Amino acid sequence: MSGRIVVKIGSQVLCGAEGELNLDVLEQLVGQIARLVADDWQVLLVSSGAVAAGLGVAGDSLNRVSDPVARKQVLAATGQVRLMENYRSLFAGHRLTVAQILASKSDFQTRRHYLNMRGCIDGLLSAGIVPIVNENDVVSITELMFTDNDELAGLLAGMVKADMLCLLSTVPGVFDGNPDDTDTRLIAIWDDAEHRPEDVVQRGASTLGRGGMHSKLNMARKTAQLGTTVIIADGADTDILHKIISGRPAGTRFPAAGEASSAKRWLASADAHAVGSVTVNTGAVDALLDRSRLASLLPVGIESVEGPFSQGDVIQVRAPDGTVLGCGRAAYGHEKAGEVRGQRGHKPLIHYDYLYLVD
Repeated sequence: MSGRIVVKIGSQVLCGAEGELNLDVLEQLVGQIARLVADDWQVLLVSSGAVAAGLGVAGDSLNRVSDPVARKQVLAATGQVRLMENYRSLFAGHRLTVAQILASKSDFQTRRHYLNMRGCIDGLLSAGIVPIVNENDVVSITELMFTDNDELAGLLAGMVKADMLCLLSTVPGVFDGNPDDTDTRLIAIWDDAEHRPEDVVQRGASTLGRGGMHSKLNMARKTAQLGTTVIIADGADTDILHKIISGRPAGTRFPAAGEASSAKRWLASADAHAVGSVTVNTGAVDALLDRSRLASLLPVGIESVEGPFSQGDVIQVRAPDGTVLGCGRAAYGHEKAGEVRGQRGHKPLIHYDYLYLVD
């Protein structure tokens, strides 16, 4: 078996409590990835750890920086160098070349930026080079930040049409309750018809990272719906990646549900950058959410238009109660949308091919 796989490694897996990189863990994970490459897998690595690694590099110099945002930027800038140098050296030991890609949310905002990044990553993977991606914490502040690297990994998996996304953490997967309870069991296969996120996880974040199980679970479900199988598993397991690709029991697996088009995968990453919105009536809600048919958003179902937006912009689609149903690429601007709303006989504001529904 071979294909394209995204492997995300969290800060807690890579670093000790004081922020130092655990080189033994790093080495064994690189060895596992090298084994995947030898088996003809194309591997995209999403690695946390730059800010945490910076804690072990900046040292006393950090005391001179009082602004908390600037401190994080210093940690990211110094730590990224150390993190990448270790990766370069370890992968070189397996005769593999690596490339560094630093990403921010703005790279997913427009179709052009999205396609440019996808072209670069496709080129690296085709050349047998291992791309190592991290959020650009030096420039990613507040609204430019991903929720965490789980979100970044999920967006990249959709971008490159990965067969699998492996989210490696310090937990063995998703449990059906409090992991400390003796009756709690690991969920081997996630099923939306059987499991509900609010029943099995609690919100929270780790000491070194921004993410928690709630974030992982949401991203895993979303990515699986776009056509990529997702596994949340224990990064400390020295054979975890081979277990996953060989189909052996490992972590919690979210089976891929169909396959989304390239346009819908982009829209799934661009929904946060919508520049306007439309509110639709209950009839349109029913039509859009009816999975038995393919429905575009017609003007007759639109109750109100909020702009301004132009042809080609990403806009949100809202239910009467304000719930966000999804987003899509507008076929025309807000002025025309306002003129034809509620009317029959006009072309769709959002064609089905360019409509992404949240659930």
